[in-house]
Amino acid sequence: MFADILSGTLALSGMFDGWQSPQGALLWQQEGQGVLDRIWYYVKFINRQWTIGNITISITSLMIGLGIFLLAMLISRTLQSILQRRMEKRGYIDPGIRYTIFRLAHYLIISIGVLFALKSAFGLDLTSLAVLFTALSVGIGFGLQFIAGDLASGFILLFERPVRIGDFITVAGPDSKLTEGRVQSINLRTTVVVTNDHITAILPNSKLVNQELINWSYGGSRSRISVPIGVSYDSDVELVTQTLLNAAEGVNHVLSDPKPSVQFLGFGESSLDFRLLVWTERPRRHPQIKSDINYRIARLFRERRIEIPYPQRELRVRGGALQIDSGPESLEEEEHADRDSRREREHSVR
Repeated sequence: MFADILSGTLALSGMFDGWQSPQGALLWQQEGQGVLDRIWYYVKFINRQWTIGNITISITSLMIGLGIFLLAMLISRTLQSILQRRMEKRGYIDPGIRYTIFRLAHYLIISIGVLFALKSAFGLDLTSLAVLFTALSVGIGFGLQFIAGDLASGFILLFERPVRIGDFITVAGPDSKLTEGRVQSINLRTTVVVTNDHITAILPNSKLVNQELINWSYGGSRSRISVPIGVSYDSDVELVTQTLLNAAEGVNHVLSDPKPSVQFLGFGESSLDFRLLVWTERPRRHPQIKSDINYRIARLFRERRIEIPYPQRELRVRGGALQIDSGPESLEEEEHADRDSRREREHSVR
């Protein structure tokens, strides 16, 4: 189409040299009329309307609808950039609140842009859109209920904010395996979590809302870590307590205030049960902190001769007699008995 218009325009420009002569003027008029006819034909084509049921569309309306949608995307990106620059200057605003404002502004602008794009492209009014969304809601209720639940959970996470960007969480995964990591982003349907092994886990939002969740950063960055340990009944309780406190000294990411503490939990089946409690501002490093403390406990217990017992059982026999195999002597007695029985059989045969 544009090639024909361009060729006609070049033909007109080429006739400007001879337009003063009668023959040139007549030729210019004929060529110009042909170019205008072709332009008018293409204009009528792009404005031609097709009717499908109650919907009337045209190439022009589709292009306008696409332009409105792209404009909404551009406005959303520009607004998010402006809000981000302004909020970064205000350090007291929580990063989770900033992220919530960005996402809600994005969803609002895109939703308005989609509505106006549909109205311009297909000539739909709001009543028709309401009927359409009602029909879609019925389909969602039957076939897309899990996706709808994830979408609703996404808005709950954004408004209620039990989980925020940057929080360190623990959630149960498949086969009751725990997934621990830092929240990287909260999208409309899923939440992205990066584990300590730098593995990205994509979790449905409904999983974070409906299931049990441990948020190590919800009340602040400071968290308490528990290290359980059991010692034999012959151990000195005071020595064990002091040894556990010494094991927590100088460990990376362990706070000195609040100070580490030891709790005597009780008397177990085969051990005295203690628990060492330490505080940290790096909850995502709690596996490494526990490992460092356990290394120190093992070394100090070995130096101070504190025994970690094996499970023990006490067996009592009431009445009757219990025959105990004494090992090699019982084997010799069995061999003598076998020889005697063979001799008796030989004598009986004779």
